[in-house]
Amino acid sequence: MTDPNINPQSGEAFDQADIEKNKTMAGLAYLLFFLPLVTCPDSPFGRFHANQGLLLLIFGIGGSIILTIIPVLGWILLPFFGIFYFVLIIMGLVNGLNGKAKELPLIGKYRILK
Repeated sequence: MTDPNINPQSGEAFDQADIEKNKTMAGLAYLLFFLPLVTCPDSPFGRFHANQGLLLLIFGIGGSIILTIIPVLGWILLPFFGIFYFVLIIMGLVNGLNGKAKELPLIGKYRILK
């Protein structure tokens, strides 16, 4: 099992002081992804969660658009997609607020923000 305080991008451990100082902003990144970028731009922990929040936003918008365009089957799958999206938001929020740097399932391995 991997350490939840290791940066998956660089393999280095996040600074414990950085985690304690910015874990509230990291959790809120799943509601407003840019919040850690504005309030704590030099925090690697905040940037990690901002990236996860941005990926989640893109995934949610893209998935909703695609499923809305697909007739019948897409419309049937759309509520299940919404539930899955909501579960990912809760997982990210809990991880951020608890000071853990765990990637989200399915989409967490990608990097947009460096």
